[in-house]
Amino acid sequence: MKNKIQNKILNPFLQFFNNESSSGIVLLLCAIIAIIIANSNFSSVYNDMIHTYITIGYKDFSLSMSVLHWINDGLMAIFFLVVGMEIKREIVFGELKSFRKTILPVSAAIGGMIVPAIIYVLFNFNQPTIIGWGIPMATDIAFALGILSLVGKKAPKGIIIFLTALAIVDDLGAIIVIAIFYTSGISWIALILGLIIFVVIMLANKFNVKNTWLYILLGIILWICFLKSGVHATIAGVLLGMGLPIGKNMEEFRTSTLYKFEHVLTPLSSFIIMPIFALANSGITIDINSLSTAIISPVSLGIIFGLFIGKQIGIFGASYILVKLKFAKLPSKVTKRHLYGASVLGGIGFTMSLFVSSLSFTEENVLSMAKISIIIASILSAAFGAVIFKIIKFKSEK
Repeated sequence: MKNKIQNKILNPFLQFFNNESSSGIVLLLCAIIAIIIANSNFSSVYNDMIHTYITIGYKDFSLSMSVLHWINDGLMAIFFLVVGMEIKREIVFGELKSFRKTILPVSAAIGGMIVPAIIYVLFNFNQPTIIGWGIPMATDIAFALGILSLVGKKAPKGIIIFLTALAIVDDLGAIIVIAIFYTSGISWIALILGLIIFVVIMLANKFNVKNTWLYILLGIILWICFLKSGVHATIAGVLLGMGLPIGKNMEEFRTSTLYKFEHVLTPLSSFIIMPIFALANSGITIDINSLSTAIISPVSLGIIFGLFIGKQIGIFGASYILVKLKFAKLPSKVTKRHLYGASVLGGIGFTMSLFVSSLSFTEENVLSMAKISIIIASILSAAFGAVIFKIIKFKSEK
């Protein structure tokens, strides 16, 4: 009976872990391909392609955006929809359900957001680039779990659950930051219409409406409202995910609308949308002669130190204090070494950091510096985290 209960709790996490870890490897390959193309003879073709405008609709009832914007504002709304569904599932049934289970990863995630932001602000104080303080706050769940799956095959389930829950809370924090701080001029009419649509979605949830196409239609209208409002359009995806019916228990969950959406969209997000995002946003032209100068700019130093050092201090520091004061305890079979290794992997900020950088900067050279710094910090965090888990594995085998 005990094993059945454990399986019900762990299986969703383990399935999620396997899916995200595989996605992280695909994501890495796409990022490498984008960088190679951007620094090859095909760079002009690549840039022309992502900046080509596509119009959908007719005359006054049409939307016209570049391919890059369709990806960042449109496809990424589906990614955020998946994030919203993951958050809701974990709040209702998973690791974020009870206070005792959530206090450690939630506190670690908060520490891992605050410290990197402070470090970035210190490097960019009184500079116009201070707007990028949200860049080093994020953890890329796919990359982090991908590295853990490659090097930590004997890692206890507790550290997988801790890192997954932390990354989900981290995503929620990033969503709040984007919604509040990274918005353009707000159109209140469009925003109010969007909120009315969200209320309709919540009412449909309350009355247990299970018509999938209704939620798809409402979701599209919600996305258009947020796109026109000035609040970033991807927030519509999160709201739709949080508003879908989920059921009152695990049996109802498996027939719920949220489960149907998640079952279809999670692989789509992991293996198509995120790789496309990586291909479109990682194409950075690297000038070796000016690279050393670019790396010591306030933006670069803020991002690299924020992600690689700040994440370690924030995640491990908050966790260590809580455990030391006995407000929380480490998961079963998880040591402080495992915790530190996971804290280092938290510095992999690829997808969400790239996304926030595109919202922060409009100048091409500053944006390129930010992207290069994100990649450098993510590689450092991945490599150092991998070494830590390899050392732990080696010691455990001795």
